Amino acid sequence: QAGTEVIPLDELATMSCKSTKVAPSVDFDHSCSDSVEYLTLNFGPFETVHRWRRLPPCDEFVGARRSKHTVVAYRDAIYVFGGDNGKNMLNDLLRFDVKDCSWCRAFTTGTPPAPRYHHSAVVYGSSMFVFGGYTGDIYSNSNLKNKNDLFEYKFATGQWTEWKVEGSLPVARSAHGATVYSDKLWIFAGYDGNARLNDMWTINLQDREHACWERPQSGEIPPSCCNFPVAVCRDKMFVFSGQSGAKITNNLFQFEFKGHMWTRIPTEHLLRGSPPPPQRRYGHTMVAFDRQLYVFGGAADNTLPNELHCYDVDSQSWEVIHPSMDSEYGSFFNAILDVHANTSVIEYLTTKSNVFKQSPCTISFTSLPPQMPSGRLFHAAAVIQDAMYIFGGTVDNNVRSGEMYRFQFSCYPKCTLHEDYGKLWENRQFCDVEFILGEREERVLGHIAIVTARCQWLRKKILQAWDRQRQVRHAANSCEESDEGAAGGPRDIPASNRPMLEVSIREAEAQPFEVLMQFLYTDKIQYPRRGHVQDVLLIMDVYKLALSFQLSRLEQLCVQYIEASVDLQNVLSVCENANKLQLDQLKEHCLNFVVKESHFNQVIMTKEFERLSTPLIVEIVRRKQQPPLRLYSDQPVDIGTSLVQDMKAYLEGGGLEFCDIVLLLDGQPRPAHKAILAARSSYFEAMFRSFMPVDGQVNISIGEMVPSKQAFESMLRYIYYGDVNMPPEDSLYLFAAPYYYGFSNNRLQAYCKQNLEMNVTVENVLQILEAADKTQALDMKKHCLHIIVHQFIKVSKLPNLRSLSQLLLLDIIESLATHISDKQCAEMGSDI
Repeated sequence: QAGTEVIPLDELATMSCKSTKVAPSVDFDHSCSDSVEYLTLNFGPFETVHRWRRLPPCDEFVGARRSKHTVVAYRDAIYVFGGDNGKNMLNDLLRFDVKDCSWCRAFTTGTPPAPRYHHSAVVYGSSMFVFGGYTGDIYSNSNLKNKNDLFEYKFATGQWTEWKVEGSLPVARSAHGATVYSDKLWIFAGYDGNARLNDMWTINLQDREHACWERPQSGEIPPSCCNFPVAVCRDKMFVFSGQSGAKITNNLFQFEFKGHMWTRIPTEHLLRGSPPPPQRRYGHTMVAFDRQLYVFGGAADNTLPNELHCYDVDSQSWEVIHPSMDSEYGSFFNAILDVHANTSVIEYLTTKSNVFKQSPCTISFTSLPPQMPSGRLFHAAAVIQDAMYIFGGTVDNNVRSGEMYRFQFSCYPKCTLHEDYGKLWENRQFCDVEFILGEREERVLGHIAIVTARCQWLRKKILQAWDRQRQVRHAANSCEESDEGAAGGPRDIPASNRPMLEVSIREAEAQPFEVLMQFLYTDKIQYPRRGHVQDVLLIMDVYKLALSFQLSRLEQLCVQYIEASVDLQNVLSVCENANKLQLDQLKEHCLNFVVKESHFNQVIMTKEFERLSTPLIVEIVRRKQQPPLRLYSDQPVDIGTSLVQDMKAYLEGGGLEFCDIVLLLDGQPRPAHKAILAARSSYFEAMFRSFMPVDGQVNISIGEMVPSKQAFESMLRYIYYGDVNMPPEDSLYLFAAPYYYGFSNNRLQAYCKQNLEMNVTVENVLQILEAADKTQALDMKKHCLHIIVHQFIKVSKLPNLRSLSQLLLLDIIESLATHISDKQCAEMGSDI
């Protein structure tokens, strides 16, 4: 990656581990295995995560630049079919080899589909299937029509054949969506030449002789649309945005294949201030990788954006993916590595290339031309292994592109912070506080550490309860308590002796309080049936508590859910309840909903309207006769703090007085919280459940190795709030931590591996050498010695060199003697 120094990468790119007593290799697709005993760093060729690379463009003698085409991935190649070059429709088939980065025309026999664009293409088995599209002569504007034909191309033989299907056929169309799932081709929506469509068709591709088209769909079907992408993830098909007439939206819909059911994915739960969905657009691409959908390009309100948006299917949240720093000089940098595999980057740039004639310390890549794709529409994308490939499209001024770009996905397992704390709430293990709620004194258990980290109002209640409990203990046994301090906090009582704390909250009932508690643990609430009156009223009670407890983030969640759930059937009930609870914002929303021209007559004719209180009826009538002026405020909405922010502050000192366990690192104490450790680590969970130390102290190690204090703090940051940012030397210590401590997955290990691969520099190589020696990561130690030898003049000036152990200094001298010739030694001596 770009930085103050660039080190030789030729050995790092080909290094493999030959030691058995080192750290575990990373399997990004699976959770940690208890059976793994040894760890292996196992470095190999790698690509920077979130890096764009510009690959060789399609040469004119191979094929024309184009848009409105399709691309599919088969084995290690991208196949491009059809499209238009600005003058003519095309029906050629091009092949791009992703290993060789070379273009050619694919071998074909038989009769291919007629030239076309806005068709669809999918891969099933060892064949590509092309359906529909727009054909004719666009240059002379003749014989233009949509098609509903189905062609198969066999990759092994290059044979084109047309499927002749009996029975009902889909309406001829173009600009539709298509995918393959469970041996079937699925076609959705598109444009038939007169109108946009929203119908679904499917055909079984296993048996050509008996294949027939069927129409399965139900539920909240998306509006008619065209020029949109589809992608399959988690056994569902997703459709995002597209052209749907005058009202283009940025809605995301999902189709469940098993139940043949459409649903619109709600975004009301997303807080204002969180990343919003991408702008509405058409002509964009969307691909699926792991649990994410990636949206790129398209035309968005007369612009051609080139941000890459990512939607996490599990968390139902959007984010913008920021490209890695070396996306700016990707193709140039890789060309160096490819052509000069046995030459260090620094050596090549400074001695063998005419591009740079500078010292390694002053080389800057920021002046190199950008290699990220520009905004475009009607391009096409496909996924091979862990990368996305984008080809072609229409760029500025209606110019067709022949560019190919590669984007490296992140292979990190998802962060399980919210899920881990959510499980702690669900199983109620290690609870140490019992809330007594309402007039009926219903009881709800919880964990002091989570509650006091997230809610200052409840924190004060808990401190008051501790103070009362301390006073009772003091009165009961004044002699025993005489030596304790006068402060009224939980630390006045030894952790091992603390009874279950009881906290009375008269202003809260159990059901809405449990919803609030779920939010404290997970940063979200499990919404009930949308629009159901009783469930909307429940969330209104939660909203009332959020206002009382000063939980701004929960306030926003409730408001967005309630406003999205108000409809003609429940608006009067919600309005009446908002009036009763003095929730002015929700009442205002309901009044405005009622007096809308399309709603008013329907609402006032209902029996619920007759049963409304007279003052509320009068207010509705007056609102209809004279709507109030809308006042717009430019004040930012307070969205409160997130779970991650709160747990970060808690670890950094905010939760010190609530600590109930002491972690010992080389005999040095570090106070911590049992519930948090148990929620995030099965090692601690089992210890606190069955083998809790009598003295409340736990010695910290990772296997037989004791991590550095800095690495230990990095691990605590990961446990408390999921942070993975750390110096590379910490990554060596923590590489084995996910296995030893039983974290939910190997996300931490994946980050450690990436951190070690990409961030070993001259400045930190000595620290990493020490960590590699201590952890017996022999392959990393070998790599550090390699860097030290090749950059010894710079390394020799580092102050840390003098603090190395005698054995490590001998290792460096031995490496120098092995790798440096007599002539180089003489030159080095004169330089020094």
